[in-house]
Amino acid sequence: MSWQSSLFYYKYINQLVAKQLGGAHSAKILMSSVDFSGIEKWSFENRWNDIGDRMAKEARRLQDAGADIIVLGTNTIHLTAAQIEQAITIPFLHIAKATGEAINQKQLKRVALLGTKFTMEKDFYTSNLLNEHGLDDSIPNIEERGILQHIIYNELVKGKFTAEAKKKCVQIINALKAKGAEGIILGCTELPILIPENEVDLPVFDTTMIHSKAAVDFALG
Repeated sequence: MSWQSSLFYYKYINQLVAKQLGGAHSAKILMSSVDFSGIEKWSFENRWNDIGDRMAKEARRLQDAGADIIVLGTNTIHLTAAQIEQAITIPFLHIAKATGEAINQKQLKRVALLGTKFTMEKDFYTSNLLNEHGLDDSIPNIEERGILQHIIYNELVKGKFTAEAKKKCVQIINALKAKGAEGIILGCTELPILIPENEVDLPVFDTTMIHSKAAVDFALG
C-alpha cells in the first residue's frame, strides 16, 4: 500500500520481464495507487470491510481498464482478499499463496512470519500457509510484535530505514531461529528494503520479489 514498496513492485516486474523477453521489452502495467493514510487509519479502527470495499472498487477499475490479473502490493491488506475476488472476474494473485509455493520449492517446513500485527496475529495469512502448503509457521512474541508494528507504521511506510531498526529486526529473527525456524518470511513489503537477504543467516522469503515474480510468470505463461 505504501509507495515505498510499490516502487519495488514496478521495478522488479519490469526487470523480470526484460530478463525473460530480452531487448527493450518492459511490462504492461496498470497501476492504481491509493492514499495510504486513509487505509492506515481504517486499519487501526478495525474497519476492514471499508478497506475491502475500497480495494474491490480499485480492482474493478483495473479490470475495466483491461487488466488480465490483479496483484495487491501488500501483505496486510490481503485480509480483504475475499472482497476483492468477489468483485472481479479475472484472477487475483494472493501473496500468501505465492510465498507458500516459494517455501515449498525450498522444501522447508517450519518458517517464521514477520509483518504487521494484523498479518502475524490474524489467520488470513497463516491459515493459507498451513492449509494450502502444509507449513508450520511461528510468529514473534508479543513484545517483538509490538516492536515490528512500531517500526513498520512509524518508520518504514514513511521512508525511514535506520540501522537501529534493522538491528532490532535481526535480533527478532535470531530469536526465532533459536526456536527452530528454518526460514523467515518478510511478510511486510517494506521489510525487504530494511533487511537485505545477505544479512540474515537463514533462507529469507522476500514477499515483494516473490509476488512480483509470480505475477510475471502468470503474465508470460
